[in-house]
Amino acid sequence: MSLDKLIEKIVETQNPTVAGLDPRFDYVPSYIKDRAFAAYPNRLQAAAAAVWEYNKGLIDALYDIVPAIKPQAAYYELYSFYGMETLYKTIAYAREKGMYVITDGKRNDIGPTMEAYAAAHLGMTDLGGEKVAAFDADALTVNGYLGSDGIHPLLKVCREYDRGIFVLVKTSNPSSGELQDRLIDGEPVYLQMGRMCENWGKDLPGKYGYSGVGAVVGATYAEELTSLRSQLVHTFFLVPGYGAQGGGAQDAAGAFDRNGLGAVVNSSRGIICAYKKEGCDEHDYAAAARREALRMKQDLLSCIPQIRLPE
Repeated sequence: MSLDKLIEKIVETQNPTVAGLDPRFDYVPSYIKDRAFAAYPNRLQAAAAAVWEYNKGLIDALYDIVPAIKPQAAYYELYSFYGMETLYKTIAYAREKGMYVITDGKRNDIGPTMEAYAAAHLGMTDLGGEKVAAFDADALTVNGYLGSDGIHPLLKVCREYDRGIFVLVKTSNPSSGELQDRLIDGEPVYLQMGRMCENWGKDLPGKYGYSGVGAVVGATYAEELTSLRSQLVHTFFLVPGYGAQGGGAQDAAGAFDRNGLGAVVNSSRGIICAYKKEGCDEHDYAAAARREALRMKQDLLSCIPQIRLPE
């Protein structure tokens, strides 16, 4: 099962983090942008080329210490089809380096449309009987608020191609409670969505106790995160909100089980813009990202049990 591979990478690197590759253009060092604009007259093409060089440097600096990356699709769609090519190349390069890739697309639809999303991001595109991988990520973030009609097409593809999904449950943004905290039969919506993840995950069992259906649960809501961990015992968590959004290692700690597993914590700006925070030479951006990833690793390890595979 796909998330087994993520768990094994976390144990191998002793690092429960994922680097969010969300490359806003102003994050890219000037020398990379200048080189790209000199090489390509089309500004969208140049921007996509600059992002690709930036991402490649980040992956080269992180692949041996960080188990996974999470590219946010919107930051590639910004640059038209050139950006989507950069997303494709980023996924392929990270997987070539042995990293686990979670495409952050938050896809949400039903029937043939969701089948198309599933095939594009996790499975194969059928071209007259010949099947070809389009983006080929290991996992995809999805919105489950259309119910099972929007999830079942994904489960089929996940089974066939050994992939995983992360369903939005209790998100890290300030207004998440406007809907997710509302009560139905005395229980918050997010808890009911989490239980749906547990149920959907029965179709994708994993060898380490966690299914192929994960949940997105923010570190900015530490109490809810801890409560969900105790109730969703087979659901692996993708935890945003660490760092720039205000969550810390202590806030994220409740996502982990007694083996130091059960979650992977995302940092985007904190890692990929570390050179700005350090104030170091922009040519050192990749090394700064590595330093921040190692700092984050130690921060998390100081708050969770020792990471090990369950006996």
